[in-house]
Amino acid sequence: MKLQLSIQSFELPLKNPFTISRYTITVQKTVVVSITDGNYIGYGEATVNPYYNSTINSLKHSVASVKSIFDTVEKELHPTKLWTLLAPKLQDNYFALCAIDCAYWDLYAQQQKKPLRRFWSEYDDELPKTNFTIGIDSIEVMKSKIQQTPWPIYKIKLGTKNDLTIIKALRGITDSVFRVDANCAWTVEETLENAKILKELNVEFIEQPLKADNWEDMKVLKEKSVLPIIADESCQKLADVAKCAEVFHGINIKLMKCGGITPALQMIQIAKAKHIKIMAGCMTESSIGISNLVQLAPLLNYMDADGAILLQTDIAKGVTFNNGEIVYVAKNGSGASF
Repeated sequence: MKLQLSIQSFELPLKNPFTISRYTITVQKTVVVSITDGNYIGYGEATVNPYYNSTINSLKHSVASVKSIFDTVEKELHPTKLWTLLAPKLQDNYFALCAIDCAYWDLYAQQQKKPLRRFWSEYDDELPKTNFTIGIDSIEVMKSKIQQTPWPIYKIKLGTKNDLTIIKALRGITDSVFRVDANCAWTVEETLENAKILKELNVEFIEQPLKADNWEDMKVLKEKSVLPIIADESCQKLADVAKCAEVFHGINIKLMKCGGITPALQMIQIAKAKHIKIMAGCMTESSIGISNLVQLAPLLNYMDADGAILLQTDIAKGVTFNNGEIVYVAKNGSGASF
């Protein structure tokens, strides 16, 4: 039979309101794309995100716009070839492209009777642990979140007038490693001064302190910061990697931003050649998206894959975490299912 492409939308209530420097959410809207050949079903996910202009309507429209391509896809076409067919049609919606690409990789791996990550890694040795994210809130609430979820690595969202006070207070209740993410909210001077104090507080790195297009100032940070600076909003697509390598110590690859697993693998290859650190990150999403994301773990230095842990109710089953360590599902493909 021909491949069947479909899309469903969901609302994912969060355990707690999640605040970053730009906005707060309590419910994450998302879509799940499924592709079936009649024997196997592959799943991919894309979320609504105001920063990247992703909406339920735009995602559904974009997926519908490429359905005809699947009428002509040859049997078990390699995912990279399918991506090159889809990308020109979905240049304006890489979130939709990601959901389709991930769903097809999942399906393809099942057809080949292999766990998805086995296409680029033979072993699961020395995988990075995922961090657990603490959104901006009152210090007491941020403390309680850490106490409720003991974890070896926390990513602390910052971008307030009291950022150093927050980190000092949180450091008082845990010895776990901290990573901080300012989501474009700091200046050069703030970053350089904050970095000195944060290093003493066992912070591993700073993620995206400056606005995404502030390339000149980011060059200063790479030269002078006592902590590594990791690109997030500045590193969206494949073309951004080489530019980011000049002014950052590492990059955070997010599948929805870059258009899926296919371009993410290329981004990793370039980053390794440029000798910069590689992180893969998530949105607040279900175990569909997270199970696809963690297939890249063997290729990474850092992992931020806690999106589904932040949900009050997960719509799917898939990868889980034990004290930050990835616990894969013993299935072919990504292991995600409803």
